[in-house]
Amino acid sequence: MFWTQTIRVASFVVLFICSIYSWQANGQAGSNADQSAGAYSLQLPVDEVVLTFHAADVHGLSINDLKLGEIKLFDKGIAPRRIVAFDSLIDRPVRAGILLDTSESMQQTLSESKSIAERYAQRLFRQKSDQAFIMDFGYSSEIAQSFTSDPSLLSQSIRNVKPGKMNPLGGTAMFDTIFRACFYGFGKVDSTATGNFILLFSDGQDNSSHTSLEEALGACQRSNTVIYAFRVGPDLGRYSTGPKLLADLASKTGGRVFPADDTEDAIWSDLKTIESEMRNQYRLVYNPANLRHDGSFHEIELQPPDRVDKVEVRSGYYAPVQ
Repeated sequence: MFWTQTIRVASFVVLFICSIYSWQANGQAGSNADQSAGAYSLQLPVDEVVLTFHAADVHGLSINDLKLGEIKLFDKGIAPRRIVAFDSLIDRPVRAGILLDTSESMQQTLSESKSIAERYAQRLFRQKSDQAFIMDFGYSSEIAQSFTSDPSLLSQSIRNVKPGKMNPLGGTAMFDTIFRACFYGFGKVDSTATGNFILLFSDGQDNSSHTSLEEALGACQRSNTVIYAFRVGPDLGRYSTGPKLLADLASKTGGRVFPADDTEDAIWSDLKTIESEMRNQYRLVYNPANLRHDGSFHEIELQPPDRVDKVEVRSGYYAPVQ
Protein backbone atom coordinates (compact mmCIF):
# COMPACT_ATOMS: atom_id res chain seq x y z
CA MET A 1 0.00 0.00 0.00
CA PHE A 2 1.18 3.49 -0.82
CA TRP A 3 -0.40 4.93 2.29
CA THR A 4 1.43 3.10 5.04
CA GLN A 5 3.44 6.29 5.36
CA THR A 6 1.44 9.29 6.54
CA ILE A 7 3.08 12.65 6.75
CA ARG A 8 1.31 15.13 8.98
CA VAL A 9 1.58 18.41 7.21
CA ALA A 10 4.07 20.81 8.71
CA SER A 11 3.13 23.49 6.24
CA PHE A 12 1.57 24.07 2.81
CA VAL A 13 1.21 26.66 0.13
CA VAL A 14 -2.37 27.75 -0.44
CA LEU A 15 -3.82 30.77 -2.13
CA PHE A 16 -7.33 32.17 -2.46
CA ILE A 17 -7.41 34.60 -5.34
CA CYS A 18 -9.64 37.24 -3.76
CA SER A 19 -8.05 40.60 -4.54
CA ILE A 20 -4.86 42.29 -5.68
CA TYR A 21 -3.14 44.77 -3.39
CA SER A 22 -0.87 47.69 -4.17
CA TRP A 23 2.79 48.14 -3.26
CA GLN A 24 2.98 51.37 -1.27
CA ALA A 25 5.07 54.50 -0.69
CA ASN A 26 8.83 54.15 -1.34
CA GLY A 27 8.31 50.48 -2.18
CA GLN A 28 6.40 50.80 -5.43
CA ALA A 29 7.23 47.90 -7.69
CA GLY A 30 8.95 48.59 -10.99
CA SER A 31 7.36 47.68 -14.27
CA ASN A 32 9.24 44.38 -14.27
CA ALA A 33 7.18 43.20 -11.32
CA ASP A 34 4.16 42.84 -13.54
CA GLN A 35 5.95 40.62 -16.05
CA SER A 36 4.93 37.15 -14.98
CA ALA A 37 5.46 33.94 -16.87
CA GLY A 38 2.27 33.49 -18.86
CA ALA A 39 2.73 29.73 -19.03
CA TYR A 40 1.99 29.50 -15.31
CA SER A 41 -0.84 32.03 -15.10
CA LEU A 42 -3.95 30.71 -13.36
CA GLN A 43 -7.25 32.50 -12.71
CA LEU A 44 -9.37 30.99 -9.95
CA PRO A 45 -12.84 31.34 -8.45
CA VAL A 46 -12.80 32.33 -4.81
CA ASP A 47 -13.92 28.85 -3.64
CA GLU A 48 -11.04 27.04 -5.30
CA VAL A 49 -7.89 26.41 -3.28
CA VAL A 50 -4.40 26.27 -4.75
CA LEU A 51 -1.99 24.00 -2.93
CA THR A 52 1.63 23.86 -4.05
CA PHE A 53 4.21 21.51 -2.57
CA HIS A 54 7.67 20.05 -3.14
CA ALA A 55 8.44 16.33 -2.90
CA ALA A 56 11.88 14.78 -2.41
CA ASP A 57 13.31 11.27 -2.15
CA VAL A 58 15.53 9.86 0.59
CA HIS A 59 18.58 11.46 -1.06
CA GLY A 60 16.97 14.90 -1.08
CA LEU A 61 16.44 14.90 -4.85
CA SER A 62 13.25 16.34 -6.31
CA ILE A 63 10.56 13.88 -7.41
CA ASN A 64 8.81 15.32 -10.46
CA ASP A 65 6.70 12.39 -11.69
CA LEU A 66 4.01 11.99 -9.03
CA LYS A 67 0.52 11.10 -10.24
CA LEU A 68 -2.69 12.36 -8.72
CA GLY A 69 -3.71 8.81 -7.82
CA GLU A 70 -0.66 8.50 -5.57
CA ILE A 71 -1.70 11.37 -3.32
CA LYS A 72 -4.35 11.69 -0.66
CA LEU A 73 -5.47 15.09 0.62
CA PHE A 74 -7.66 16.04 3.58
CA ASP A 75 -9.03 19.51 4.31
CA LYS A 76 -10.16 19.74 7.94
CA GLY A 77 -10.09 15.94 7.94
CA ILE A 78 -12.36 15.65 4.89
CA ALA A 79 -11.41 14.74 1.32
CA PRO A 80 -11.99 17.52 -1.26
CA ARG A 81 -15.34 17.70 -3.01
CA ARG A 82 -13.59 17.94 -6.37
CA ILE A 83 -10.03 18.00 -7.74
CA VAL A 84 -9.92 20.73 -10.37
CA ALA A 85 -6.33 20.41 -11.57
CA PHE A 86 -3.02 18.74 -10.77
CA ASP A 87 0.25 19.44 -12.54
CA SER A 88 4.00 19.41 -12.09
CA LEU A 89 5.84 22.75 -12.29
CA ILE A 90 9.45 22.15 -13.26
CA ASP A 91 12.19 24.79 -13.32
CA ARG A 92 9.67 27.56 -12.74
CA PRO A 93 10.59 31.24 -12.29
CA VAL A 94 10.73 32.67 -8.78
CA ARG A 95 10.04 35.91 -6.96
CA ALA A 96 12.09 36.56 -3.82
CA GLY A 97 11.95 39.09 -1.00
CA ILE A 98 15.28 39.48 0.81
CA LEU A 99 14.66 40.81 4.35
CA LEU A 100 17.69 41.96 6.36
CA ASP A 101 17.41 42.60 10.11
CA THR A 102 19.60 45.62 10.98
CA SER A 103 18.49 46.07 14.60
CA GLU A 104 20.89 46.42 17.55
CA SER A 105 21.17 42.69 18.20
CA MET A 106 22.23 42.06 14.60
CA GLN A 107 24.89 44.71 14.12
CA GLN A 108 27.82 42.37 14.77
CA THR A 109 26.60 39.78 12.28
CA LEU A 110 25.00 41.91 9.55
CA SER A 111 28.00 41.36 7.29
CA GLU A 112 27.31 37.58 7.34
CA SER A 113 23.71 38.15 6.33
CA LYS A 114 24.68 40.49 3.50
CA SER A 115 27.29 38.04 2.23
CA ILE A 116 24.77 35.19 1.98
CA ALA A 117 22.12 37.42 0.40
CA GLU A 118 24.56 38.72 -2.20
CA ARG A 119 25.70 35.19 -2.95
CA TYR A 120 22.13 34.28 -3.82
CA ALA A 121 21.69 37.38 -6.01
CA GLN A 122 24.92 36.80 -7.90
CA ARG A 123 24.86 33.03 -8.39
CA LEU A 124 21.30 31.68 -8.27
CA PHE A 125 19.09 34.58 -9.35
CA ARG A 126 18.10 34.35 -13.04
CA GLN A 127 17.86 37.71 -14.76
CA LYS A 128 15.68 36.46 -17.62
CA SER A 129 12.92 34.97 -15.48
CA ASP A 130 13.18 36.01 -11.82
CA GLN A 131 12.19 39.05 -9.74
CA ALA A 132 13.37 40.14 -6.28
CA PHE A 133 13.16 43.05 -3.84
CA ILE A 134 15.22 44.08 -0.80
CA MET A 135 13.94 45.28 2.59
CA ASP A 136 15.90 46.20 5.71
CA PHE A 137 14.23 46.51 9.08
CA GLY A 138 14.59 47.25 12.75
CA TYR A 139 11.97 49.24 14.65
CA SER A 140 10.66 50.25 11.20
CA SER A 141 11.32 48.97 7.69
CA GLU A 142 12.06 50.30 4.22
CA ILE A 143 12.16 48.92 0.71
CA ALA A 144 15.79 49.37 -0.29
CA GLN A 145 15.11 47.97 -3.77
CA SER A 146 11.69 47.33 -5.29
CA PHE A 147 11.03 44.33 -7.55
CA THR A 148 13.73 44.07 -10.21
CA SER A 149 15.22 41.48 -12.53
CA ASP A 150 18.69 43.09 -12.41
CA PRO A 151 21.09 41.18 -10.13
CA SER A 152 23.53 44.08 -10.09
CA LEU A 153 20.87 46.35 -8.58
CA LEU A 154 20.10 43.70 -5.97
CA SER A 155 23.77 43.31 -5.06
CA GLN A 156 24.29 47.06 -4.80
CA SER A 157 21.21 47.45 -2.59
CA ILE A 158 22.41 44.67 -0.30
CA ARG A 159 25.83 46.29 0.02
CA ASN A 160 24.19 49.65 0.82
CA VAL A 161 22.23 48.29 3.80
CA LYS A 162 23.61 49.86 7.01
CA PRO A 163 23.25 48.68 10.63
CA GLY A 164 20.84 50.64 12.79
CA LYS A 165 19.41 52.71 9.92
CA MET A 166 15.85 51.61 10.65
CA ASN A 167 16.11 51.96 14.43
CA PRO A 168 15.18 55.53 15.36
CA LEU A 169 13.59 54.28 18.60
CA GLY A 170 15.27 50.91 19.04
CA GLY A 171 13.60 47.51 18.88
CA THR A 172 12.70 45.03 16.14
CA ALA A 173 9.41 44.73 14.23
CA MET A 174 9.94 41.50 12.32
CA PHE A 175 6.25 40.52 12.03
CA ASP A 176 5.33 43.98 10.70
CA THR A 177 8.02 43.66 8.04
CA ILE A 178 6.95 40.19 6.95
CA PHE A 179 3.32 41.29 6.78
CA ARG A 180 4.27 44.30 4.67
CA ALA A 181 6.38 42.15 2.31
CA CYS A 182 3.62 39.59 1.80
CA PHE A 183 0.61 41.91 1.73
CA TYR A 184 1.99 44.78 -0.34
CA GLY A 185 4.78 42.99 -2.21
CA PHE A 186 3.74 39.47 -3.16
CA GLY A 187 0.07 40.41 -2.81
CA LYS A 188 0.36 42.73 -5.82
CA VAL A 189 1.45 40.10 -8.34
CA ASP A 190 -0.09 36.88 -9.65
CA SER A 191 1.07 34.59 -6.88
CA THR A 192 0.30 31.43 -8.87
CA ALA A 193 2.69 32.41 -11.68
CA THR A 194 5.95 31.94 -9.78
CA GLY A 195 7.55 30.28 -6.78
CA ASN A 196 7.40 33.03 -4.13
CA PHE A 197 9.62 33.12 -1.06
CA ILE A 198 11.15 35.34 1.59
CA LEU A 199 14.83 35.00 2.42
CA LEU A 200 14.87 36.23 6.02
CA PHE A 201 18.06 37.10 7.91
CA SER A 202 17.36 37.61 11.62
CA ASP A 203 17.83 36.26 15.14
CA GLY A 204 14.04 35.97 15.36
CA GLN A 205 13.56 38.52 18.11
CA ASP A 206 10.47 40.74 17.84
CA ASN A 207 9.62 43.33 20.47
CA SER A 208 8.07 46.19 18.49
CA SER A 209 5.53 44.81 16.01
CA HIS A 210 1.90 45.83 15.94
CA THR A 211 1.21 42.76 13.79
CA SER A 212 0.92 39.35 15.46
CA LEU A 213 2.64 36.14 14.40
CA GLU A 214 -0.72 34.79 13.19
CA GLU A 215 -1.41 37.90 11.09
CA ALA A 216 2.03 37.71 9.48
CA LEU A 217 1.52 34.03 8.72
CA GLY A 218 -1.93 34.72 7.29
CA ALA A 219 -0.51 37.31 4.89
CA CYS A 220 2.14 34.84 3.74
CA GLN A 221 -0.36 32.04 3.23
CA ARG A 222 -2.76 34.25 1.29
CA SER A 223 0.02 35.48 -0.99
CA ASN A 224 1.45 31.99 -1.54
CA THR A 225 4.80 32.92 0.05
CA VAL A 226 7.29 30.58 1.75
CA ILE A 227 9.74 31.79 4.40
CA TYR A 228 13.32 30.51 4.48
CA ALA A 229 15.26 31.92 7.42
CA PHE A 230 18.98 32.13 8.06
CA ARG A 231 19.32 32.42 11.81
CA VAL A 232 22.07 34.86 12.72
CA GLY A 233 23.21 36.62 15.85
CA PRO A 234 24.39 35.46 19.27
CA ASP A 235 22.90 32.48 21.08
CA LEU A 236 20.72 34.03 23.78
CA GLY A 237 20.06 30.75 25.54
CA ARG A 238 17.01 28.62 26.16
CA TYR A 239 14.91 31.62 27.29
CA SER A 240 15.13 33.31 23.89
CA THR A 241 11.95 33.21 21.79
CA GLY A 242 13.81 33.95 18.56
CA PRO A 243 14.63 30.39 17.43
CA LYS A 244 11.05 29.20 18.00
CA LEU A 245 9.54 32.16 16.17
CA LEU A 246 11.77 31.54 13.17
CA ALA A 247 10.87 27.85 13.25
CA ASP A 248 7.15 28.67 13.33
CA LEU A 249 7.41 31.14 10.46
CA ALA A 250 9.31 28.66 8.33
CA SER A 251 7.40 25.47 9.06
CA LYS A 252 3.95 27.04 8.77
CA THR A 253 4.75 28.52 5.37
CA GLY A 254 6.55 25.49 3.93
CA GLY A 255 10.14 26.65 4.47
CA ARG A 256 13.13 25.89 6.67
CA VAL A 257 15.60 27.52 9.07
CA PHE A 258 19.34 27.38 8.35
CA PRO A 259 22.30 28.49 10.49
CA ALA A 260 24.04 31.54 9.03
CA ASP A 261 27.35 30.77 10.75
CA ASP A 262 27.89 27.44 8.95
CA THR A 263 30.70 26.72 6.49
CA GLU A 264 30.63 28.28 3.04
CA ASP A 265 30.00 24.87 1.45
CA ALA A 266 27.08 24.19 3.80
CA ILE A 267 25.53 27.60 3.16
CA TRP A 268 25.85 27.08 -0.59
CA SER A 269 24.11 23.72 -0.20
CA ASP A 270 21.32 25.44 1.77
CA LEU A 271 20.83 28.03 -0.97
CA LYS A 272 20.71 25.28 -3.60
CA THR A 273 18.08 23.46 -1.52
CA ILE A 274 15.93 26.59 -1.47
CA GLU A 275 16.25 26.96 -5.22
CA SER A 276 15.32 23.32 -5.87
CA GLU A 277 12.27 23.46 -3.61
CA MET A 278 10.95 26.68 -5.12
CA ARG A 279 11.61 25.89 -8.77
CA ASN A 280 10.28 22.30 -8.74
CA GLN A 281 6.79 22.02 -7.29
CA TYR A 282 3.38 20.47 -7.74
CA ARG A 283 0.20 22.49 -7.97
CA LEU A 284 -3.10 20.96 -6.90
CA VAL A 285 -6.32 22.95 -7.28
CA TYR A 286 -9.41 21.72 -5.47
CA ASN A 287 -12.84 22.57 -4.08
CA PRO A 288 -13.09 21.95 -0.31
CA ALA A 289 -16.00 19.78 0.78
CA ASN A 290 -17.09 22.21 3.47
CA LEU A 291 -15.91 25.77 2.94
CA ARG A 292 -17.57 28.64 4.78
CA HIS A 293 -16.58 32.24 4.21
CA ASP A 294 -15.85 32.84 7.88
CA GLY A 295 -12.09 33.43 7.96
CA SER A 296 -11.48 30.19 9.87
CA PHE A 297 -8.25 28.22 9.57
CA HIS A 298 -8.35 25.01 7.55
CA GLU A 299 -5.68 22.46 8.50
CA ILE A 300 -4.41 20.33 5.64
CA GLU A 301 -3.07 16.78 5.67
CA LEU A 302 -1.22 15.51 2.61
CA GLN A 303 -0.36 11.81 2.29
CA PRO A 304 2.29 10.95 -0.33
CA PRO A 305 3.40 7.50 -1.55
CA ASP A 306 6.20 5.55 0.13
CA ARG A 307 8.78 6.64 -2.45
CA VAL A 308 8.48 10.21 -1.17
CA ASP A 309 10.68 10.79 1.86
CA LYS A 310 9.89 14.45 2.52
CA VAL A 311 7.17 16.90 1.54
CA GLU A 312 7.50 20.67 1.99
CA VAL A 313 3.95 21.98 2.28
CA ARG A 314 2.09 24.46 4.49
CA SER A 315 -0.01 23.68 7.52
CA GLY A 316 -3.23 25.14 6.15
CA TYR A 317 -5.00 28.24 4.95
CA TYR A 318 -7.49 30.87 6.05
CA ALA A 319 -10.95 30.76 4.49
CA PRO A 320 -12.07 33.93 2.71
CA VAL A 321 -14.42 36.35 4.42
CA GLN A 322 -17.45 37.88 2.74
